[in-house]
Amino acid sequence: MLKVALATYAKLPDLSEDDGLLREQLRRRGVDARPVVWNDPGVAWAAFDRVVIRSAWDYHLFLPEFLVWLDLLEKQRIPLWNPAALVRVNASKLYLRDLASAGLRVAPTAWIERGSEVDLAGLLESRGWAEAVVKPAVSASAFRTWRVAAADFSRSASRDAFRRLAAEGDVLVQRFLPEVQSEGEWSFVFLGGEFSHAVLKQPAPGDFRVQEEFGGRVVAAAPAASALREARAFATQVRGPWAFARIDGVVVDGTLCLMEVELIEPQLFLGRDPHAAARLADAVLAPAEPTLPPAATPPV
Repeated sequence: MLKVALATYAKLPDLSEDDGLLREQLRRRGVDARPVVWNDPGVAWAAFDRVVIRSAWDYHLFLPEFLVWLDLLEKQRIPLWNPAALVRVNASKLYLRDLASAGLRVAPTAWIERGSEVDLAGLLESRGWAEAVVKPAVSASAFRTWRVAAADFSRSASRDAFRRLAAEGDVLVQRFLPEVQSEGEWSFVFLGGEFSHAVLKQPAPGDFRVQEEFGGRVVAAAPAASALREARAFATQVRGPWAFARIDGVVVDGTLCLMEVELIEPQLFLGRDPHAAARLADAVLAPAEPTLPPAATPPV
């Protein structure tokens, strides 16, 4: 019997409700699918035929350990979805800079290197941005992410918070897109390389964060055909084999503006489509490669 580890984190040792749907579909296919905490030192990973990263929603808090874990799986040649090479690149949002350089429409962003001394108020003024969103390059679920206006940096607390963030790692400063509040953010889910379904996420009144832990909600809606075409174009930038991807974007002036390409442990909203969990089960059971070829072009 094929043994599959569904990697999760300590706060969700039995997986999220959504990932439970995947587990059930794998079991229907005769697979021994088990939730396993990714940084549990007692796990014998070699006992599994493959590993699927799912609810590992604390990886950004333990990135060095997470990268060591990826190395371990590679050394033991345990197939991983998504592949370790893809996960490493996607762990830092700096991949968005490469996509923007390739001519793709990415949310307008200033890239602040670790240790840089930046006058953020001056940066916003020079770019003509009334407001911006500040976030670490390595983050998830709006971790240490906040919305600012130039006037905020007259306050020492705001200046100090930004300096601490830049001292600890690379930082993204993105132009605030009011469409996030007025319309919401789309998540396009691709499984096995093909489009599966989409959801629209909206923030709580007065907020800009669409995550449920901040009061955000998922609403039933169908994306425009043009937005879906643009999401597909972003998905084609993901090189190498992959089982799942989530393309997050905001429609601005009729065009999808990319916020993120989620390839590590995104919520896939499997419960929003009656066939999504089955599609994902088929994708993770497809022939897997333990790593990308060393000479491969760096993926997203």
